[in-house]
Amino acid sequence: MPLILPSNSISAGGYDVANSLRFDDGSSDYLSRTPASASGRRTFTFSFWIKRGVISSVQTPFSAGNSSTEQIMRFESGDTFYILDYQGAVKIEIRTSRVFRDPSAWYHIVVAVDTTQATASNRVKIYVNGVQETSFGTETYPAQDTDLMWNSNVLHAIGRKESGDNEYLDGYLAEVVNIDGSQLDPTSFGEFDEATGIWKPIDVSELTFGTNGFYLDFENSGSLGADVSGNGNNFTVNNLTSIDQTTDTPTNNFATMNPLAIYPTSTFTFSQGNLEFATSSSTRGYWVSTIAVSSGKWYWEYKATNNQARTCVGIAGAPTKGNNDPESGTHDNVTVYLTINGQVSINSGGSTDSFYNTATSSNNIIIGCALDLDSSPNTIAFSIDGEWVTGSGTKSTDFSSATKINSFTNVASTVNGVYHFIAGDDGGDQDIDGQANFGNPPFTISSGNSDGNGYGNFEYSVPSGYYALNTKNLSEFGWCYVY
Repeated sequence: MPLILPSNSISAGGYDVANSLRFDDGSSDYLSRTPASASGRRTFTFSFWIKRGVISSVQTPFSAGNSSTEQIMRFESGDTFYILDYQGAVKIEIRTSRVFRDPSAWYHIVVAVDTTQATASNRVKIYVNGVQETSFGTETYPAQDTDLMWNSNVLHAIGRKESGDNEYLDGYLAEVVNIDGSQLDPTSFGEFDEATGIWKPIDVSELTFGTNGFYLDFENSGSLGADVSGNGNNFTVNNLTSIDQTTDTPTNNFATMNPLAIYPTSTFTFSQGNLEFATSSSTRGYWVSTIAVSSGKWYWEYKATNNQARTCVGIAGAPTKGNNDPESGTHDNVTVYLTINGQVSINSGGSTDSFYNTATSSNNIIIGCALDLDSSPNTIAFSIDGEWVTGSGTKSTDFSSATKINSFTNVASTVNGVYHFIAGDDGGDQDIDGQANFGNPPFTISSGNSDGNGYGNFEYSVPSGYYALNTKNLSEFGWCYVY
């Protein structure tokens, strides 16, 4: 069932997180640092915000050690969160019962450690979104006064396992904080929003970080591993570039592709924080965005990195998995889309099709989509490399000349009038690769255009009155549906 909120966003005002850092497991992205000397190995607090990309695979966002002794904090293939400290024998082994498999959500996780505590369960505490975890599948606490691997004089890695060159992270990190010497509660890092009850970040810059403490805010695109705590405990950047700095943050959550809503599921692989996909076999199918909308005016771009005639880009009604198998002929939820062979299909599976001579054969073309759910009737328009489709055989850079398609309905949706953005393979006879840009592109932008609220980074101009699909814009323009 969808989570239906007026904005899925925190109330106006308060502390804003400007940037996050996007990790891609296929690019071997990580940050690394080896402390000059050991410090608070018995008492420390580690806090971070994470938005997962690839799920149901072993990924280690944080680790410290070497091939024989290590401390790791990772997500397992079953999507539980796991902490292990091993030094010839297990010192800590804790596995949550909770699973973390929502790719649309930002999670805040705090690991608060004090091995000097008399009560074993007080020596390691895990908090998720401000609430302490109390249910564990595995629960082994360290002996009193144990020295752990964290904050010791060994390699500390962010984005992968510290040894073995594996278990890379695919997803987003923000507000990564290490407190050396104190076991803190989550209220040092966040608070519940008074209007919505959503857990949100607060300013942590005045905390006491300690000798090996650090604060990574990812705001310096030229130095993504810069520590802004004042300690100068900077991390070395490995395979990350300025394109990996994003504005998708816990205080302004952007849409991505949704790996939990793919039709069919077996043919798609995702990367780059769920902004890039490839089909692994020639099977008709599509993905949908993590956020769906029922009002407002929205713009997004799609880059066809492997341009095939059957690539389709457009919108779909709210999916009901099991009733929308593209191979079965009951594909009616795909409401309107443009295929690169020049066809605009309306109410796929229904009776209406329109055709425009907009075919192109070049790789890396960018299709723009402008969806208007405020006008009556609702409309959608498409552009190709900045030129709007205006009719049979014509295109124009002037959006006012674009053909606004208005003869579509949400024919198979269980939530009437709700639309996702989609892309995929319309024909089932080609392998399709592409990248979605909802405002945080996984590819280099040569020009740079934002919406009227200053959000997003797009290759082509955003039509006046249209906006990037993020929670700050949603809080202004109506209801959203998060699947």
